[in-house]
Amino acid sequence: MGWKLKKTVVLVGMMGAGKTAVGKALATRLCVPVLDSDAEIERAAARSIPEIFVRDGEAFFRLKESQVIERLLTGRTGILSTGGGAYMSERNRDAISQHGVAVWLDADLPLLWQRVRHKDSRPLLRTPDPLGTLRALYEQRVPVYALAELRVAVAPRYSIDETAELVLQALLTRPDVLEPS
Repeated sequence: MGWKLKKTVVLVGMMGAGKTAVGKALATRLCVPVLDSDAEIERAAARSIPEIFVRDGEAFFRLKESQVIERLLTGRTGILSTGGGAYMSERNRDAISQHGVAVWLDADLPLLWQRVRHKDSRPLLRTPDPLGTLRALYEQRVPVYALAELRVAVAPRYSIDETAELVLQALLTRPDVLEPS
């Protein structure tokens, strides 16, 4: 079956929720481009996200993140995965609401910790107590993620493809976003 994607789908949620992997699987399924705001920031800066945080700070990173998200939302329709903190910005939420639809990949704290605890690519977790930091971020961010227009539960029992299917089913409840063609 073919699909017509009318708005960019923006995957939001905590680091480790699966936004990049699910985004790729969903884009493949819908035959649309996959976009990644972090990858675009790294490409534009010719540096990794951790390097940007160290050299320029989080405020600079967040400014560039907003600029990249706005640019990607006004380009070709596709699936956009964002960094975990992107949806915390009111500017980003407004842009997403105006040009796309936010889908929260809702994973619980134990699953997130299992997925990120051994990764060195998470600058916000470079603290003496990374689990405590993750917990604090989770508690701060979940109420904001709950503002997303759609929510999809992420569970360890679901594969990437199964999670992408759950997102697809959620999108089908929104004919202004996705319809069979």
